[in-house]
Amino acid sequence: MTHYSRLHKIVIDVPEGDHDKELAFWQEATGQTLTPFQRYPEYHGAFLSGDVFALLIQRLGTGPARVHLDIHTDDLEAETARLEALGARRLRLVNDHWWVMEDPAGLPFCVIPQPSGSLNEHNAQRWDD
Repeated sequence: MTHYSRLHKIVIDVPEGDHDKELAFWQEATGQTLTPFQRYPEYHGAFLSGDVFALLIQRLGTGPARVHLDIHTDDLEAETARLEALGARRLRLVNDHWWVMEDPAGLPFCVIPQPSGSLNEHNAQRWDD
């Protein structure tokens, strides 16, 4: 079955003590207001110029600062299976909604579902299973 996916955002994961400084820095560096998410208050984000790519600042409960990427897809199971076949590993399902995975080098990334019909040949990569 055909599905679509795209690299959609970069997420800067920041420990609690550095969060406000990091948020202020990236707002000034990008010229964008990174607004808090109502549903997930640990995130502040915005689309960057062109509305194609987004930047998120995530407040961590624990762990070191790092950067990870988010892949968006219209078929979560097909995309995670495709990435596993390439050497990625599923780590955990978050809120029964998206997968935290790691690439072959052990670096984290997330796979996030998009509404059906929102991804197509014009804004994403088509995968024919």
